[in-house]
Amino acid sequence: MSITPLIDAVRDAVTLCRTLQAQAVQGINKFSQAKGSSEPVTIADYGAQALIGRALMQHFPDDGVISEESGQQFASLVSPERQQAVIAALSDVLGLPVSVDEVIEWLDFGKERRARRVWVIDPIDGTRGFIAGRHYAICVGLLVDGHPSAGVIGAPMYADGAGAIFYGDEGGLHRLNLATGHAERVHVSTRQDPSEWVAVQSYEDAVRGQRDAVRVLTQAGWIDRVPVRDIDSMEKYALVACGDADMMIRLPQAHRSAPHMIWDHAAGIALVLAGGGTATDFDGSPLDFTQGKVLPNQGMIVSSGVMHAELVEAARTVGGVKPIIV
Repeated sequence: MSITPLIDAVRDAVTLCRTLQAQAVQGINKFSQAKGSSEPVTIADYGAQALIGRALMQHFPDDGVISEESGQQFASLVSPERQQAVIAALSDVLGLPVSVDEVIEWLDFGKERRARRVWVIDPIDGTRGFIAGRHYAICVGLLVDGHPSAGVIGAPMYADGAGAIFYGDEGGLHRLNLATGHAERVHVSTRQDPSEWVAVQSYEDAVRGQRDAVRVLTQAGWIDRVPVRDIDSMEKYALVACGDADMMIRLPQAHRSAPHMIWDHAAGIALVLAGGGTATDFDGSPLDFTQGKVLPNQGMIVSSGVMHAELVEAARTVGGVKPIIV
């Protein structure tokens, strides 16, 4: 199976999202609606998901899809003016006319379909970063029998805005430089010395003071040697997957009432695995993508694998989990 059609769709989505973000006019490219959270939904959300749904419908017509946005939302909750803004953005990128009915069809493609292969879409991961002009990502993951088997992440702000698309499957991981068009094989870091490691964590968690990486690194005795970079979106996973960073840590969060959703993690975990890395719950147990939209795990540790056991031991202690005695 080739994931090239998804790479092309994500590239188109990057083009669309860059244009909308550059407008920097929130009254045009942002609006709110009730969808189970208070986060804003952008025209870029619908446009990016429509592009990905279109590619899936054309190339993988029998597969299932799990995604955030829906055609019903677009039809009933989006004003006609903003529907036309989505259509105009899509028409510009595709170079052909687009109708409201087509957008609805693309948004709803594959939903609720029972299939062995399921694509998981997060059209704009890091919405707050997108609005604030920071990092965000366009993410597509493939689950085969509940296993993250392939992923594509578009990171428009990667490398000081040059942008990249990271894509991988069980055959390996690649990084496409959007500025040069050059693609290269990449993999997780092999750095052994803690003084050379880099940790990444959520920008929003840092704002809330939930600095999980700092707590775990302190417990492990590495805090003075490992810098922690705060960054929006699933781009964090791509950074670990390609060796730019060495670890990402998320502990159970007392302030968090909503469960982890698989579209926030599937593509990223697939890339880390394709790059040769390791991903588990914070207590070392496997991540479970077999429960539908919800990821039942309490937290996660994603790493190059070099120090994973030590990170799990430290995270278990900080998280208050007693060691398992076999």
